[in-house]
Amino acid sequence: MVERWTRERRRDHTRSLLLDAAEEVFAEKGFAQATLDDIAYAAGFTKGAIYKHFGTKEDLFLAVSDRHWRRYIDNFAEVVSAVTEVGARELDEVAQLWRRLSHDRGAERAALSHEFALYLLRNPEARERVAAKRLEAAEALARFIDEGIDRIGGTLLIPASTFAHVLIATSDSVVLGSRLDDIDLYRPMLEMYLSVIKRP
Repeated sequence: MVERWTRERRRDHTRSLLLDAAEEVFAEKGFAQATLDDIAYAAGFTKGAIYKHFGTKEDLFLAVSDRHWRRYIDNFAEVVSAVTEVGARELDEVAQLWRRLSHDRGAERAALSHEFALYLLRNPEARERVAAKRLEAAEALARFIDEGIDRIGGTLLIPASTFAHVLIATSDSVVLGSRLDDIDLYRPMLEMYLSVIKRP
């Protein structure tokens, strides 16, 4: 029996395809150079579909940003949930997992987070629109950090919220630096992160 799609399911599917295409085009061209025609073509829709689901190019860009951070937190949760102890072997395993997740996402997706940051710096009104969502992402990350630290029996030497903001500010830079300079920064950065954790 063929499953019938509800109107809501079709809408969500279309939005998802548009977001996928927008993420790809924004990552490739940047916000300024990407056009709604480029995005509509990549998604297999008309520009009208973008206006219907998102309104403006900025609205679409900010929706891509929101989804980017949700995926970042999901990836972080996957990495952190794998840690039960902190030793050399565990650090190697976490670095390998982080490297794999980053490779799967691609350096262009890491560069996209810098594109978001530049856009928000240049557009205070947009920054104000997403401030609550950015704070929500940092708070969710801080909760994962607290849970992970509790699991290994450690103590943070800085507030979890500060650590979360440090992770957000640096993790995509690690991906880009590793790719651009052809040097593996994942393990050294993990060691730096660990320097704010007092282990049992």
